Amino acid sequence: MQSSVKHNPKLRIVALACQVMCLSASAAYAQTDAAPAKPAEVIITGKKLGMGLMVTEDAPKARSTITAEELEKQRPTGNAYEALEMLPAVNSYNYDATGLFGGGMTLRGFNSDQIGATINGVPVNDSGNFAVYPQEYVDQENTCSQFVTQGSTDVDSPQVGATGGNFGITTCAPEKKQRVRVMQSFGQLNMQKTFVRYDTGALLDDKFTAFISASHAEADKWKGPGSAKRNHVDMGANYDWDRFNYIHATILFNKAVNNNIYNPTLTELNTNGYYADYATSFKGHLTPVKGTAQVETTQSPAYYGLSINPFKNIIASAVSKFRLSENLDVAFTPYMWYGFGNGGTQQRAVSEKGFYNPATGKRDQTVDLNGDGDTLDTVLVANASVTRTVRPGANLAFIYNLENHEIKAGVWWERARHEQTGPMLALSNDGNRADIWLQDGQITRPDGHAAESRDWISISTAYQAFAQDTISLMDDKLKLNVGVRAPYIKRDFTNFGDELNTVKPFQFDKTYHETLPQFGARYRITNDDQVFASVAKNMKAPPNFIFGNIGSNVIVDATTLLPTTFKDTQPETSWSSDLGYRHQDSKFIATVTAFYTDFKNKQASSFDPETAKNTYLNIGREKHHGLEIEVGNTPINGWAFYGSLGFLKAELKDNLYGFAGTKQVLLPTAGKDAPNSPARKAGLSVEYQDGAFWIRLKARATSKQYASLMNDEVAPGYTTYGLDGGYTLPNFSVFKRPKLSFNISNLTDKQYRNPSSTTVVNALPYQGVSVSSAARYYLGAPRFASATLSVDF
Repeated sequence: MQSSVKHNPKLRIVALACQVMCLSASAAYAQTDAAPAKPAEVIITGKKLGMGLMVTEDAPKARSTITAEELEKQRPTGNAYEALEMLPAVNSYNYDATGLFGGGMTLRGFNSDQIGATINGVPVNDSGNFAVYPQEYVDQENTCSQFVTQGSTDVDSPQVGATGGNFGITTCAPEKKQRVRVMQSFGQLNMQKTFVRYDTGALLDDKFTAFISASHAEADKWKGPGSAKRNHVDMGANYDWDRFNYIHATILFNKAVNNNIYNPTLTELNTNGYYADYATSFKGHLTPVKGTAQVETTQSPAYYGLSINPFKNIIASAVSKFRLSENLDVAFTPYMWYGFGNGGTQQRAVSEKGFYNPATGKRDQTVDLNGDGDTLDTVLVANASVTRTVRPGANLAFIYNLENHEIKAGVWWERARHEQTGPMLALSNDGNRADIWLQDGQITRPDGHAAESRDWISISTAYQAFAQDTISLMDDKLKLNVGVRAPYIKRDFTNFGDELNTVKPFQFDKTYHETLPQFGARYRITNDDQVFASVAKNMKAPPNFIFGNIGSNVIVDATTLLPTTFKDTQPETSWSSDLGYRHQDSKFIATVTAFYTDFKNKQASSFDPETAKNTYLNIGREKHHGLEIEVGNTPINGWAFYGSLGFLKAELKDNLYGFAGTKQVLLPTAGKDAPNSPARKAGLSVEYQDGAFWIRLKARATSKQYASLMNDEVAPGYTTYGLDGGYTLPNFSVFKRPKLSFNISNLTDKQYRNPSSTTVVNALPYQGVSVSSAARYYLGAPRFASATLSVDF
């Protein structure tokens, strides 16, 4: 590659321009230690100005959009977080270079489980803990847009867990012409992806179109043994009577089995090196001897074959709209979300005499696990948390146009049945079990029930009423947006008892709700210039797992073995405001946004001074403020540029408590920076296109990030570079639009790390307060190259 750049003047200019601009951005980051900026709203759509990283916007609030034009340039195995990495508000990273293993993201300092996520209007945050898994949802080849609204969700967004904005994906519509597309990717680490899509073309008087696609992708881990394997099917069918009446239905199916990539502590990293991973072999069992206690302990690091994430899910939806009268439309989106799988490490050391008895609530039943004729032993078994979710819902809205008013009002409903178990299976001496999904061959208790490390069912019923009036004034120079939404969620939680706690089966019902107003305004100064402002209140309900936290959130009476006290957690809330300026002409786009967020009742596991236990509770307030800048241009003589710069200060406002022996200790967290919130972030993309040929160099710089609320451990800043390019060949025989593209990530082979959590309290002991949860890191994957051939028939 170096010789190609050296002897090609165009490539030399691209490389030089990128290097100068990126070094300038890096120097700017190094001059300050301010806290990172919060993520903004981003959308990816079908067509966009320039390179696909920026589009013209007219919303009376902050919003960013990425289009299919940009997504086509990225590695086909990439996930949704990677697509947003250049945005100034987004701090995202992958666990590997392909994107198949997942990734993490914060938005303006808010973690992904505080950001609402939707696909075609369907909420995809986990219904229990609001987590997001970006590698699962849709093939990138079928994604036409992705968006982030930085300050708030849209008024009709179906969310009860979005304190920090909204993130969404829109899939591509079926093609109007019949087509078969085949894409084949190959790369390092045995990476490959095969993608095939068939479009029917327009049928039934051009009203009906449909497509179906299937893909298989796999890659080895970049360190240690193990791999990711993913099978995916997307289907879509549109029936358009006219532009006012239509039904757009999709079914998205995903099945993946990934080995986990080890994320070390800083001590482990310094001791074992950058490429240390899970163990390559299982430690095996102790030889069973009747009458003697064999006490097996868990393996650390665990055997890689037991650190695995098998998961499958289906997302089905039908986005529909109908015109009821000249001024009244109705929009209706029913959906079904199904998910099943487990994650983490499938190992646990289990006492043969500690099995649960639901009649007494005690763990006094016995099972001979190793077959030696006694029940004195502690034996390693395969065990992990298994989740099965069935989640139907629907979003209904009426849109009424009256003179200069567009009034939208409606309701959202969802019922999520979240079954969470922890089955156990026998392990062979080489670390194998009967079923990686932990269903076949389960160990049972003497009463015949499966032995479970947890056995819960949560039924989360959510409602939301919403209303909004969008008012156009002064020939649309001024647009006002006044809205309110009122999310409500009821959690019905049942704990059937498990092998880890002494408690009788119990049940809890809790409801959480808020009234969340929104206001936005946009004023056109000229046809090319506009200013906008918005303010909105947001909320996140507590997760369902607090009802299963025996001994902390749930206090059990020692005599009755029933809960006597429940330490509830209040919803997080935030008031977020944006003030910005946009310039949008036919050649150049620029957006500057200043933001401020007042964040209250942050939820995290921390020491509770009332109960002297580590408990999931509200740990206080934060203030987030900053500035975000994006600039881009339409191609000029083949050249197109995009640049972004984000500044963020995410400051904790309250101190926390710790416990040193019998002494309560104040932890001085007030004034510290929030974890995973880089104070500076910049992106730069320089692209050149000459007919069928294109190439671009991009750079992304991130300043240092703290790994704990105490700011006692830090991940240094880093800059990474990527190179993408492609060439579209002439049509040949039945082969249409044959295209060869390549992607190289982390050009300089940079080693860097990102904290894996936003809620670690202290990474180091403080005045006798020990570390309750060590800070761990996702490490940057080394340089990785891949190529893709695409052709239509």
